[in-house]
Amino acid sequence: MDAELPKGQVGRPATGWEDAVALTGFILVAVGQASNQVLARGLAGSVPPFSLAFFRWSIIAIGLAPFAIAAIRDSKIPLAQNLWPILAAGFLGMFLCGGPVYIAGITTTAIHIALIFALSPIMVLLISAALGIEHIGPLQWLGTALALAGALLIVSGGHLETLTQSSAAWGDLLVVGAMLGWSGYTLVQSRVAPRASLLARVSLFSAAGALCSLPPALQEMWATPAAVFNTRAFEAYVFAGLVPGLMAYAGFAWLGARFGSVRTSLVLYVAPIASALLSWIILGEPPKLIHLVGGLLILGGVWASLRK
Repeated sequence: MDAELPKGQVGRPATGWEDAVALTGFILVAVGQASNQVLARGLAGSVPPFSLAFFRWSIIAIGLAPFAIAAIRDSKIPLAQNLWPILAAGFLGMFLCGGPVYIAGITTTAIHIALIFALSPIMVLLISAALGIEHIGPLQWLGTALALAGALLIVSGGHLETLTQSSAAWGDLLVVGAMLGWSGYTLVQSRVAPRASLLARVSLFSAAGALCSLPPALQEMWATPAAVFNTRAFEAYVFAGLVPGLMAYAGFAWLGARFGSVRTSLVLYVAPIASALLSWIILGEPPKLIHLVGGLLILGGVWASLRK
């Protein structure tokens, strides 16, 4: 899933070799983010979803714990005042975007997951407008309409009557729910201890996500211990925690600090492309014409909506 930068974070202009470093960083972070969608599809339910989510978020929380401990020690994260917001962010951004996405991977493709998640900025814009935080102009409304039309095209497969009948469509709808959770997380996380670094806050959000995932994970461990505790599952836990976890979040934070939030936001447009290519190369699921059309509508709509 995409990470978010703290409000107002600005990097210095990049020149020469720094542009090459930025491009390499964008590609690596996008590939890291996309790998989680490919993992969800590649495992296709063979590893219990909430156990995978629990161990993934636990690895991220522990790996980034030094940042969180330092921020708490320096009073940049007052836990007493931020406990419930941290739990809310963890539930929205980690729990809803964990197990449900891995369940969706059983019936829907990595490309679908990536393109639906690309709608998140549109949802953030609409929620912000509803709360009076943002004003939506004509171009933004047009972009929103295009993006939503692209999502509807992809989820329905071009046939609206299949929306409630196809198992793949139900998987897509599960991803839509996760995307809405991520949109809520985007709005909440920037307001939780804004003086602390992104990585410090992600550590606490991940810990909250792991805590929310623990009850269903324990049920999976009790019901199917052989599926939870085996070599393949262990490899999946480590990969999910390190690549679309620590590497993606740390890389995104580094890009934001070095090149600014505007340039770093380009990852938003690279991630679906990376997901499509990885899905083709690793899973043998090439993008279809409907993905190209829907993807262009979604990404074009997001660009128009965020242009200002």
